Amino acid sequence: MKRFKNILVVHDNAIGGEDALEQAAALARENLARLTIAAVLREEQPEMLIADETRKRLTRLATGLRQAGLDDVGTAILTGIPFLEITRRVIREGHDLVITSAEAGKVLRDVFFGSTATHLMRKCPCPVWVVKPAQPVPYRQILAAVDTKPADTDDHLNVKIMDLATSLASRDHAVLHIVHAWDVEGSDSDTVKSEISPHQRQVLVRQHKRSHHAALKNLLARYPMSEIDHQVHLPRDLPERAIANLAKREKIDLIVMGTVVRTGIPGFFIGNAAESVLGAVKCSMLTVKPDGFKSPVLLPHGDAGGAEEPGSARDAVRQIA
Repeated sequence: MKRFKNILVVHDNAIGGEDALEQAAALARENLARLTIAAVLREEQPEMLIADETRKRLTRLATGLRQAGLDDVGTAILTGIPFLEITRRVIREGHDLVITSAEAGKVLRDVFFGSTATHLMRKCPCPVWVVKPAQPVPYRQILAAVDTKPADTDDHLNVKIMDLATSLASRDHAVLHIVHAWDVEGSDSDTVKSEISPHQRQVLVRQHKRSHHAALKNLLARYPMSEIDHQVHLPRDLPERAIANLAKREKIDLIVMGTVVRTGIPGFFIGNAAESVLGAVKCSMLTVKPDGFKSPVLLPHGDAGGAEEPGSARDAVRQIA
């Protein structure tokens, strides 16, 4: 897969950091991309000693990758609140992928909610890949969660999801699971709940299922699915429940899914579907943003390309968290 040119990997020297770095280095090598290894120091840490140790660690990592044949490797030390500084770095330097790791030894609900990873998935403008520590690679089971609509002419987010998922499945020779959770919509939604005959209800449900199936087939027709070992899942269910159940049943290694924004509220998941998935699964996740996504994180006043952000960093977190 050759989709990324400027990758940022966050390496915090904790368990899982090496897994994220290994995945990032592999992608950078395949894509002939620039790789930047970043660490974030919090402002309250003793800056001189910690910064010097961190700089030496990142330099050792970069040197090792160069010796292994990866030419374009840089390092960056950021200071402040992690998700803010990482997102600002992405905006400032034009990174097209962020890779970080989930903390090992905890249920992911504890890791993701209120964590750097959740904030990045909500607010970072580029795709965010959260790598589960100690997970075997290459991946064997990949899940692409799409949301095709029968009358939808704007399929850009689903295309982004499928572009990445099919590329990764081909690279890793993995089984690709494509899931689209659906339900009866529009006025028919009320009709199936009313006192109609079971036969009439079945007819309506089948009609809607056929429509959703046709929309999904139209999406998949863009890809060489005959060359990929794949399974299609079309459950009538809530998306978050369908994705979590499938991930558990099929022992999914990686979920590729989108984050969708509410009109007028940049940087937030619509409803609680995506956050419910984050809290329910225990695998790696790669999330992408829809076209036109605008990060609520701004660059500080005077920073190149940025606008003034009033108040302190803590104020900024309160405003956009």
